[in-house]
Amino acid sequence: MRTLIVVLTISLSNMICAQANLNDYKYIVVPKRFEDFKKVNQYQTSTLVKYLFSENGFNAVYDDELPPDLMSDKCLGLWASLNEDSSMFTTKISVVLKDCGGAEVFVTQQGKSKVKEYKGAYHESIREAMESFNAFQYAYSGKKEVKEPLTLNFKNDVKSLKDKQISEKLEPKGINTDKVERKSPKNENPMVIQEATTENQSYKSMEPVTSDVGSKKDNNVKTNAEIWYAQEISNGYQLVDNTPKVRMKLFKSSNDNVYMAQADGKSGMVYEKEGEWIFEYYENGSLVQEELNIKF
Repeated sequence: MRTLIVVLTISLSNMICAQANLNDYKYIVVPKRFEDFKKVNQYQTSTLVKYLFSENGFNAVYDDELPPDLMSDKCLGLWASLNEDSSMFTTKISVVLKDCGGAEVFVTQQGKSKVKEYKGAYHESIREAMESFNAFQYAYSGKKEVKEPLTLNFKNDVKSLKDKQISEKLEPKGINTDKVERKSPKNENPMVIQEATTENQSYKSMEPVTSDVGSKKDNNVKTNAEIWYAQEISNGYQLVDNTPKVRMKLFKSSNDNVYMAQADGKSGMVYEKEGEWIFEYYENGSLVQEELNIKF
């Protein structure tokens, strides 16, 4: 009995320590193609792992869609990978999280599946492995936050806080030489408005957006630029956004790449045309075609 109490105490301590370590990181980065696979999102493993991390409260992103602060500081994120130790009859998977230096921060329990079909086996074992996060209450602590230097708008006019304190000590009393109002040139507009503090995280790009007016062959086709990710269900797919929230359901038909679709009270069909996915439905008696950005 005493040995059991000691084991439980050690396990609880390890879980609390792991929880604290994970809270230090702002993002979980999921690769679009895991190392052992030949194809992007093979067997829908990438979309499944990202979805399960999001379900557990983590801010999961794909490795080719990094937010600006993670682009500038890769150490804000943990990078996910799959560790496979399968045998002939059993698929065995654990999920590994590494920091920007490649050091392991957390390894899940090993998920196992005896399903013969590859996709079903990977999905069952990954889901079981990800149960390791069910007991966590993730909340980003801000310990990995980027510390921005004090930067002014003029070239060669960058000062650290230490230099500023020294200059204030040397400045003669009664004379304030550093309170001259500084303005950007009239034609200089900021390309980015950003606030990066522990309390607030915001980023707004002011760069001009390239217009695609006239780029479509059919001007009657509307374009939905939002990326929706396909998750397989028993009779087709459900499309989810980054939230993740189910935005549309696709049901298989007798033809390949043609699906019956339901979304936000609209019913129609989704089909592939010249490499693009089109949602076709009737609205107020008029036929509407909407181009979708689907990631399978």
